Amino acid sequence: MRIISICPSNTELLEYLGMTEHLVAVDDFSDWPLTIQHLPRVGPDLDVNMDLVEQLNPDIVLASLSVPGMEKNVAQLKKRNIPHLVSNPNSLDEIANDLLTLGNALHVKDKAQTIIQKFYTFIDEYKQLSNKIEQKARLYWEWWPKPVFTPGKKNWLTEISLLAGGVNIFADLEQANVQTDWKEVKARNPEHICLAWVGVRTDKIHPDIVRKRPQWCEIEAVKEDRIYVLEEALYCRPSPRLLLGLKKLAAILHPNVFPLYDEKDALLEN
Repeated sequence: MRIISICPSNTELLEYLGMTEHLVAVDDFSDWPLTIQHLPRVGPDLDVNMDLVEQLNPDIVLASLSVPGMEKNVAQLKKRNIPHLVSNPNSLDEIANDLLTLGNALHVKDKAQTIIQKFYTFIDEYKQLSNKIEQKARLYWEWWPKPVFTPGKKNWLTEISLLAGGVNIFADLEQANVQTDWKEVKARNPEHICLAWVGVRTDKIHPDIVRKRPQWCEIEAVKEDRIYVLEEALYCRPSPRLLLGLKKLAAILHPNVFPLYDEKDALLEN
């Protein structure tokens, strides 16, 4: 089978299903697993070279609508009659559903079901630990600084926050992706600030940028120096790797309750 993935999260789903060996190309931003580094690139996920995709003659293209602007990829795939699957998950349940859908499409349903079982077992373990925490930590997630974008209620990071013994301060807003401003964030006064800028490496982000914002020195998270630069790959992509992000966040927020972060992926362990 010849597969092309034009979104990092879909490339990651393939690794959990043991199907990356069937990839013939990926988008520019796919960076995990490391075994895909040699593959041809078809451009960034918002500007895919569809002529190249077509020339590679895929049996299926894995597309996504997880970032605004990806719609044109799907329109081009339809126009060219290229077989494709489109994912658009906002929750952990929907990520699990995408795994099963993809597993069915690629004839590895049993493998998908095994990974999904591990997925929910891990979630249940963290849910039980989180339920023991009476005072949840108040978190502000920053996907982009200007204009400010942060996850709302219908987003996996709100779920991840709860499982890690926290609460997303924008969980009262229904949408998955919220545009707000620095003044509103200050008014909500988070206890912890989590910086995970989409498409930006952690070494390009420094906590000092937050401290310099108008009146943010009054925010509890800033006063207590609880500003974390987190990997975009573990928090901004809808794949099971989010559970690695959960593992890391929980150990930061409540080290006396949750296991230490060991960088091991429970879903890939035998």
